[in-house]
Amino acid sequence: MLTRFAPSPTGLLHLGHAFSALTVWRVAEELGGTALLRIEDTDSTRCRPDFEDAIHEDLHWLGLDWPRPVRRQSEHLADYADTLDTLAARGLLYPCSCSRKQIAQAGAQPGWDGLVYPGTCRHRPMADARPGDALRLNLAAALDAAGPPPAFTETGPLRPGSHRPDPQALLSGVGDPVLRRKQTGDPAYHLACPQDDAAQQITHVVRGADLWNATFLHVVLQTLMGWPVPTYHHHDLVRDEGGTRLAKIAHSRAIRAYREDGLTPRQVKALVGF
Repeated sequence: MLTRFAPSPTGLLHLGHAFSALTVWRVAEELGGTALLRIEDTDSTRCRPDFEDAIHEDLHWLGLDWPRPVRRQSEHLADYADTLDTLAARGLLYPCSCSRKQIAQAGAQPGWDGLVYPGTCRHRPMADARPGDALRLNLAAALDAAGPPPAFTETGPLRPGSHRPDPQALLSGVGDPVLRRKQTGDPAYHLACPQDDAAQQITHVVRGADLWNATFLHVVLQTLMGWPVPTYHHHDLVRDEGGTRLAKIAHSRAIRAYREDGLTPRQVKALVGF
């Protein structure tokens, strides 16, 4: 049994991260397995070495440890490029130059991962790709190529049981997802995450309920690429007094701030129910 905690070094860890990390290590312990740390640092515009150092410091302070070396996504860019080449050779990718404003002006409707792309550039062949273009997965074509996606097992407390991706729900909920980001050329989360899980032979993916919908898309990619489908465990989210989930983008209070205030690891664990 292998699971992982996979933060991005784009800010300091907050209580929501503490809860997620502690849940990952608890599940690993309960199942007699191992928890890995993975650094998801493909966002070349926001990831910083000092944030990565802080991740290690905060997790050690909480009493967590993991095998070395730690996988860093930025050291495997060639692997993601190979996967994109494979998908492109199968006719499943296309270049996209649309801005967010253009997508909104085209009448795109909100989905679970932002505005659902209306397919403006879907007619463009890969030979038409220009520097700075994003690469999108033609999801309808990918679903046809994958065949009936397999069911995955969910062991988390919110939706335990067997679940199978619904093609129409995926198409209406996410449209054609970006697999390589515009301008930077960075691999997107929906590519790098399931590819890393396969490369690391992750058997159990333990993560927050905010990524529940992403799992259905990841199962399609796993099926397309012949990667194994892990068992999934989605946990609830830590929220503030107003019911808003804690997030870096909302400048939620960092674990480091609680450390500087003199709280002990035990007290911080108690704040998130451990």
